Amino acid sequence: MKLFKVNVMKMSIKMKKTIPFTLLTIAFFISSLLPAQQLKPDWRKLHYLSEEEMNTPLSTGRNFTPTDPPEGFVRNVAEFDEMQAVLVRYPFGVPLSLIREMAENDTVITIVANAAEQNTVTSMYQNNGVDLNHCKFLYAQTDSYWVRDYGPWFVFDGDLNAGIVDFPYNRPRPNDNNIPAAVANYLGIDLYGMDLTHTGGNYMCSGMGQAASTDLVYDENPSLTHEQIDTLVHDYLGIDTYHVTLDPLGDYIKHIDCWGKFLAPDKVLIGQVPPSDPRYNDYEMVAAYFSNQISSWGDYYKVYRVFTPGNSQVTPYTNSLILNNKVYVPVTGNQYDADALAIYEEAMPGYEIIGIQYSGWLNTDALHCRTKGVADTKMLYIWHVPLLGDVPYQENFEIEADIYNAGGQSVYTDSALIYYNVNGGTWQTATLSHQYGYYWNGSIGGFSPGDTVRYYLFAADHSGRRSFQPRMNVNDPHMFVVGPWQGTALVFSPDTVWFQNQQQMFDGITLDIVNVSPDSVNITGIQDFGYMFPWHIDTLPPLPYGLPPDDTLTLTVYCDPYVSAPQTMLYDTIHIYAGDDVFGEPTMADSDVLDGFKEVENSGFSVYPNPFSKRLLFRPNETVKGPAIIDIYNGQGKQLIHKTVWFNPGKSVIINTYDFKYLSPSGEILFYRITTGEKRFTGKIIYLP
Repeated sequence: MKLFKVNVMKMSIKMKKTIPFTLLTIAFFISSLLPAQQLKPDWRKLHYLSEEEMNTPLSTGRNFTPTDPPEGFVRNVAEFDEMQAVLVRYPFGVPLSLIREMAENDTVITIVANAAEQNTVTSMYQNNGVDLNHCKFLYAQTDSYWVRDYGPWFVFDGDLNAGIVDFPYNRPRPNDNNIPAAVANYLGIDLYGMDLTHTGGNYMCSGMGQAASTDLVYDENPSLTHEQIDTLVHDYLGIDTYHVTLDPLGDYIKHIDCWGKFLAPDKVLIGQVPPSDPRYNDYEMVAAYFSNQISSWGDYYKVYRVFTPGNSQVTPYTNSLILNNKVYVPVTGNQYDADALAIYEEAMPGYEIIGIQYSGWLNTDALHCRTKGVADTKMLYIWHVPLLGDVPYQENFEIEADIYNAGGQSVYTDSALIYYNVNGGTWQTATLSHQYGYYWNGSIGGFSPGDTVRYYLFAADHSGRRSFQPRMNVNDPHMFVVGPWQGTALVFSPDTVWFQNQQQMFDGITLDIVNVSPDSVNITGIQDFGYMFPWHIDTLPPLPYGLPPDDTLTLTVYCDPYVSAPQTMLYDTIHIYAGDDVFGEPTMADSDVLDGFKEVENSGFSVYPNPFSKRLLFRPNETVKGPAIIDIYNGQGKQLIHKTVWFNPGKSVIINTYDFKYLSPSGEILFYRITTGEKRFTGKIIYLP
């Protein structure tokens, strides 16, 4: 899908730039130190830069090496995917209360410069109740605590090898710029160099081929076309759809995490300001944009709004951290905190929503900016595009998934399951079966039109890892509504009645009519004779006939001799009527099979008069005796007489024309068939009224 380029939006909207009070203070301090011609700051570089950094070229001291991209299918890990740890940096930019909360269930990796700093941090953790059993340390030099901005971007290649995509960090901070390489070395995984100046605060992804940034990515890469940028994120990160939007915040930073966030592959959180705010139209335009985009799960994005006016009581609610089953939301003790937490509760059922109060949060720099999840490099992951919305009725709904076990441990075959319920009833299970590679499938069924079906997928592998899709399983399952039947209600087996030998003509061919719809089908008529050649159905059910769902009506179709067939293959149709629907079952016969009866034509009987008008006499020869059936057909195969008689040698049997079902007033050629035991005799007669 080609991306909506928001520079088109910018043509019609002028964004109001606002400068926070803290930034004005910094600018005032710098103005006392710099010549007048240097007073204007470089907005591209600001994330609270020092005076020296303000005047340092972006590439100074940068240690970045471009590489080839990962091979094969690339998946970029989302923030809400499984994490093995979270990164923070000392000196801290987050409160110890946050670290204590994160270390309750997850591993905290603290970046420290050396052993002395580790000892200092360990003491601080002990004094503040941080569980040291969940703490690790990474030795590396850093320039700042914005781990999100310079931290690693995790990917898996086509062989499920974990790696980190490095990029030129958009700040002149060489130590920060080296952190992705340090983390790759720490984890023992590959490092890829994507030559695209970027920052983690301006990037979010869905984990399934979509990502979003503000047009800062265009501003910071003026030598690259938009198409070249799309190609880079596709090749290195597996991004097929890159949403590049305007920045409704209208501040210097232009980071997407200051006003928006992916909460799931189909959910986006967007900030909201009052209509009196000059930025109101920009916010509404971005929200409308996402609500009209197709998500990675195939439906339109669900857009949630959180009130973020950004006044002196800062409201950085989108700048949160999703870490496994918890969401840490920055709060500041103002009147909007409770509503913000409630929005997260609504949008992310099943997650534990935790407000983290801290005096150091800013509208453009909060919790998300200063932490970074570390992907589980051996994660078990279920890739599944779900059934959603109104889905046309099927007897069984196929569920397909790719189950990626990056740790190399095989999936328990009896653990790959579909959990589902109907109309809020009891949860049931169906099995996903391994087909090949990473591909699994299964089916669920037994539903009726109008049923609401909720479901989620589960798998476990031999490493002990467990995976759900969606992540919150029973709390936030996929949901679809079974629509009306839109297919063919009746199917036929075989799909063509084809007489290929004489035995089939004698014994008949069994025709099954199966109702595959969810409702009973009322069959009002069945054509029981042929027009193009003489097939017939001897026994019909009483009509109308109600055929229940999943039930079968069985008929037997016979074929009579047909003399001098003009073509090598004869074709006709059996018509079945069900209300306003007419179903056709093709019927065929090989003419050489039909013509095979010529050797007994008239060999046992005299038939006279021929032509006839009022009656027809059948006189057997001396060898014919006993019961027999006389059938007479017209040239279209319509049966005129079906009568059981008794033959005595030399005695004629009379058939009166008033017993015929109907006759043409203008005369026609008719065909008769006499069946005596295992023999059949055929012939041609002419009716002249």
